[in-house]
Amino acid sequence: MANAENTRNVPMSKRRKAQSTVMERAILAGKIRAGMTFNEKVWALCARVPAGRVTTYGEIAKAAGQPGAARAVGNAMNRNPYAPTVPCHRVVGSTGKLTGFAQGLKVKAKMLRDEGVAVSGRTKDRVDLSDVFRY
Repeated sequence: MANAENTRNVPMSKRRKAQSTVMERAILAGKIRAGMTFNEKVWALCARVPAGRVTTYGEIAKAAGQPGAARAVGNAMNRNPYAPTVPCHRVVGSTGKLTGFAQGLKVKAKMLRDEGVAVSGRTKDRVDLSDVFRY
């Protein structure tokens, strides 16, 4: 009960900031926490993808509990405030095609190649999904 009383004396802005810091730490650590928004879950899941691997928008949507929400994952990646720490460049389309990246697909391809991911295809816009990162 003392904690509840102490919390009442803390200004709402400080409580929100503390909650925000907890969520941010969880996201950067790749951990899902109760109370996270869909976007926060997406960013946390994306943070788990190791260098040299890729996953798909659909895999993240499934892991976030919304299997039909691949486009919503793309929207969350577009709003990723934690890039490059949360590596949205490691997320590709369901066919392995490089899609949607704020700095452009050539930069995304270069970042993936620099991590050891083979980018191929006639226009150098695809990755092999035989070793896709799954949750």
